[in-house]
Amino acid sequence: MTSQEIRQSFLNFFVEKGHSIVESAPVIPFNDPTLLFTNAGMNQFKDVFLGVGNRSYSRAVDTQKCIRVSGKHNDLEEVGRDTYHHTFFEMLGNWSFGDYYKQEAIKWAFELLTKVWKLDVNRLHATVYRTDDEALEIWKKYLPVERIHRFDEKDNFWEMGETGPCGPCSEIHYDNTADLSGAALVNAGTPAVIEIWNLVFIQYNRKQDGTLEPLTAKHVDTGMGFERICAVIQGKSSNYETDVFTPLINEIAKLSKKEYSQALEHTDSIAMRVIADHVRTLSFAIADGALPSNEGRGYVLRRILRRASRFARNIGFREPVIYSLVHILTETMGEVFPELRKNQNTIERVIRAEEESFLQTLERGLDKFEQISEIAKKENKNIISGADAFLLYDSFGFPLDLTELIARENNFSVDIHEFNEKMKEQKERSRKARKQFIQEVEQFDQQLKSEFIGYTEMSSEANVLFIKDNQIVFNQTPFYAESGGQVADTGSITLAGEKYEVTDVKKIGDAIFHFCDRDIEQLVGAKAFLEVNEKRRKDIMRNHSATHLLQEALLETLGSHIKQAGSLVTPDYLRFDFNHFEKCSLEELEKVEKIVNEKILDGINVQIEELDLEEAKKYEKIKMFFGDKYGDRVRVVKMDPKFSMELCGGTHVKNTADISFFKIISESSIAAGVRRIEAITGKQVQNYITDLQSKIEQKANEQQELLEKIKQLEKELNSLKMQEVGKQLEKLIENANQFGDIRIIATEIQAEDLDQMRNIAENLRNSLSKNGIALLSTILNEKVQLVCTVTDDLTGKYPASKLVLAAAKQLGGGGGGKPHLATAGGKDISKLPDLLRGFADLVKEM
Repeated sequence: MTSQEIRQSFLNFFVEKGHSIVESAPVIPFNDPTLLFTNAGMNQFKDVFLGVGNRSYSRAVDTQKCIRVSGKHNDLEEVGRDTYHHTFFEMLGNWSFGDYYKQEAIKWAFELLTKVWKLDVNRLHATVYRTDDEALEIWKKYLPVERIHRFDEKDNFWEMGETGPCGPCSEIHYDNTADLSGAALVNAGTPAVIEIWNLVFIQYNRKQDGTLEPLTAKHVDTGMGFERICAVIQGKSSNYETDVFTPLINEIAKLSKKEYSQALEHTDSIAMRVIADHVRTLSFAIADGALPSNEGRGYVLRRILRRASRFARNIGFREPVIYSLVHILTETMGEVFPELRKNQNTIERVIRAEEESFLQTLERGLDKFEQISEIAKKENKNIISGADAFLLYDSFGFPLDLTELIARENNFSVDIHEFNEKMKEQKERSRKARKQFIQEVEQFDQQLKSEFIGYTEMSSEANVLFIKDNQIVFNQTPFYAESGGQVADTGSITLAGEKYEVTDVKKIGDAIFHFCDRDIEQLVGAKAFLEVNEKRRKDIMRNHSATHLLQEALLETLGSHIKQAGSLVTPDYLRFDFNHFEKCSLEELEKVEKIVNEKILDGINVQIEELDLEEAKKYEKIKMFFGDKYGDRVRVVKMDPKFSMELCGGTHVKNTADISFFKIISESSIAAGVRRIEAITGKQVQNYITDLQSKIEQKANEQQELLEKIKQLEKELNSLKMQEVGKQLEKLIENANQFGDIRIIATEIQAEDLDQMRNIAENLRNSLSKNGIALLSTILNEKVQLVCTVTDDLTGKYPASKLVLAAAKQLGGGGGGKPHLATAGGKDISKLPDLLRGFADLVKEM
């Protein structure tokens, strides 16, 4: 059976058992801060297991895309060095949500393996949790007791993470030993007896304190390693020998001109397996919206890509190559996972951009490693210091695992402890700056609370709760504190007849601190009048609402991979940082502008709802940013729910028409894979246009002045040239041949073009005045150009047109003109010297 047939037969089997086929969830989990990547089939059903969600079906079957490269489930170091670990894999699964339980799960698993796929029952082993007598008794119907094994929590109690749904499990293992002697090798971490299916019986929820609480209903969650079962059914000793991987490995071997070997210790083959595995992880992650970056899951992807790039270098590649494998993956898996086909171009461009970026520093980093290792060898050390490893990380972009990989290849280890200490020191330095302000106000009463009323009010009365130096806190305030990229409001406070200018506003705990232009008199308990600078606030609101529209326009123009990487909203401009792999073209920026301005002209009402967080999650298109902390109640800002909808605590216009106009003023790179757009709205656009017109006029004036100056310089240059020509003409006349009283000149001159030759000839004719004939020549564009000039007293007997024609014939050319001035051309440059020497004779003959 092919891998495609194996996958489909699994789905068909459970459909016949009343299961609904469910699409794979993305490998990027939505709104689950406990996971960087989807690492199991049950992730998308977590809410059902917790009793806070439901589905229209009680039985499901699927193939789930999974990535395991971090946390508890981290197989990165084993990839390529063994036969069955992968960073990306498919998990075939069947599910029961409060429906069937252990009896059916075990029965159907055995039926599929032995009746449908015809696996040798004598090679099957089952494991159960040490206290799960129920599962043990069920298995006795299918397997002899000596092939049923009890294990403890480490092997047979399944948990998705530190918290969440969990329960005992029963694993099915396949014995690959020749003599069926693998009983002692079950759960020993060897391909000789390999786990192929895990049947999880979910009945608990692991709480934050580590305790278990029973779930309201019992569920079944099974997971079968697709790549592993393909190897078993196809009779292969390695997952990499199945048709899941061979198209990729064959292409790598072809491009590298290296031979692939099944031997695990074969260095080139390890590299090929690593690259084949890693390109799958990168492609599926990028297809589902992740991008390499310096934080979170983006950093994990960058590590994987750089690891693959390093292995590619080991087998001879010096140019980007990983991106060129994406089309193979799309051909083999695009039908089952159409997101690969849809995003193939984006995936290739992202990977190639990352490869190119890393390869620029790889050579320098390797040179630095060479220096470090040479010093260590001289000191008889076989360890790379943590300080040096940190230098490679900080200056050359080498993740620690990449440095460890290179170190191992050179028989070195790395001081991990010291590296972590250096990382800790760096984090402490950056954290110290961020905490400085908070440390200054630690003595403030943490019970202070301020109510923000600035969504609806621009001014209000308020009671003074706290004053220290130039800082003041009220029970309520219309002033917006800096948050979510939006700058703080400014304005004024009137207290006891004194007016104070508010220069900054910050929120600490539940208190909103107003920073004023000078120290404030101690009047705690008094009333004050607070007034926001309304004009400035409205400019900020325009820019903030435009930022929401900009993000959607970028998604529509550049692709679904676009993710916000930071923002700044000020009264003068907005700034939006986003993940993207290349410079935006002028056409792309124009399209983005057009989309935003169309939404502005549409005059869309900006709707704002306050909802419970769980209720807000139900909106399909809502933007929620990974890592952001949201309270129980959230604000949903909608600008046409089908276009823009996201959680936001900032201030916004009431209608998109209030933004007036939107203009991008710059697009640039701020880090590898991160672009920045700066834009303006409202009156700033008018100011921009006015300033632009002024600059254009200034440039026009400067250009006019420059043109006049150029003309003046040209006149001066021509005058100098003519003076030089005059000197040359005097010499030509002095050295002319005499034929009676006629002076004959024949010479080669330097000229830029034929017009300049004519001018020189005219000047020479004027200088001769009478009794003069001249033939001037120069070589232009690999041809001889001739100009003949004759003084007026000789034109009747010696017309220039006849003279130049006779001369040109000697060069294989022709020409003509007027009696006093004529031009001609010739191809045979070699005969020019003879012509010039014999021109006087030619005149005499005439």
